[in-house]
Amino acid sequence: MTDIITDAEEAGFASDLTQSNTFGESVRAYISRVRGGDMGALPSIAGLVVLFIVFNFANDRFLSNLNLANLITQAGSIIILAMALVPVLLLGEIDLSAGVAGGTSACVMGVLLVKHDQPWYIAVLAAVAVGAAIGLAIGLLVAKLGIPSFVVTLAFFLGLQGIPLWLIGEGGSVRVNDSVISGIANNNLSVLWGWICAIAITALFAAFKLLAHRRKVAAKLQHQPLAVVVTQILTLGAVLLAVTYILNENRSVNPSFPIKGIPYVLPLVVVLLAMWTFLLTRTTWGRHVYAVGGNAEAARRAGINVARIRVAVFMACSSMAAISGIVVASYGGKVSTSSGGGNTLLYAVGAAVIGGTSLFGGRGKARDAVIGGLVIATIANGLGLLAQASYINFLVTGGVLLLAASVDAISRRRRSATGLG
Repeated sequence: MTDIITDAEEAGFASDLTQSNTFGESVRAYISRVRGGDMGALPSIAGLVVLFIVFNFANDRFLSNLNLANLITQAGSIIILAMALVPVLLLGEIDLSAGVAGGTSACVMGVLLVKHDQPWYIAVLAAVAVGAAIGLAIGLLVAKLGIPSFVVTLAFFLGLQGIPLWLIGEGGSVRVNDSVISGIANNNLSVLWGWICAIAITALFAAFKLLAHRRKVAAKLQHQPLAVVVTQILTLGAVLLAVTYILNENRSVNPSFPIKGIPYVLPLVVVLLAMWTFLLTRTTWGRHVYAVGGNAEAARRAGINVARIRVAVFMACSSMAAISGIVVASYGGKVSTSSGGGNTLLYAVGAAVIGGTSLFGGRGKARDAVIGGLVIATIANGLGLLAQASYINFLVTGGVLLLAASVDAISRRRRSATGLG
């Protein structure tokens, strides 16, 4: 049972188990955790800041509102697929088929839209259902038959590439012209709705954090100092309002056709991030995921249905992959036999790991996918502005991923040495 409690601490429930009475004590406790190897997303955030500074000095267009909007749109599908992989990585498993599962699901959507004249919501539901079915099959093979996830998902990676060939035909593609689907990556919220969303999200976050703090104080549970909670609220609010202000400015190069507003893909990412953060940190299911990832045998002895958790996680992963595939189809305006192939999965895994999710299982959060996805997209975007050769992009991205994996391994060793994990 001790292992389960340790995993709960790593999952972000540490505020229930430890207490710092003042802001200064909280800062010192955080510094102590970092020194002990519990760095979380700090390296990826620092790396993202460095990338922004370097690319801004190299090209003054990098921080323009037009390029920032493009960066958000480019990062959207990577972030969503990386979010899909985070729960799988938390279990210490891997899903090599997530990219092609998303591509296959998107192909089903495209065929239903174009060849069968189905409305967009039916096509989208069918795509997500296909993703869930793929995840169910993978999960059953891994959990019930005990086949390693690497082998199962590699087989699905190879096999699923035949489905688009069957649906579309070799070398073919299907145009996705539905206005709702294409609008996900190509349209924007109105200026008014952008401000409403930014203010509403800030207010909801503030209400949630303050209510949680009040309940813990009333119940005499360990809690963060109020100053820390207020700092978190102000930081999030400042970031959201700054992004909203920048994106609500006209970014069109043609004065006759103004382009203003937040790309729709950003609210989609925010909703999915909020959903996964809640599921992983505020539900019994989320606690069980961390527990199984930390020590599956201890979780089983504590009464957790380990097989059910594994099946559910793989189903969730492939369902989210389907959403990522839909965003890719929206951005490109089509689905093809190569959808979800290439480096799609590698970028998503890289994003999750770069963001701070451990490859060893038991450590990571949904936000890691967002930060890591931004790092991956920033490298591609910034090097593109500098007109660098494609091989430079691969070399830099691979080097960043290797650095992130090294930091993860070193942090794990330091936590073991200091008795923190």
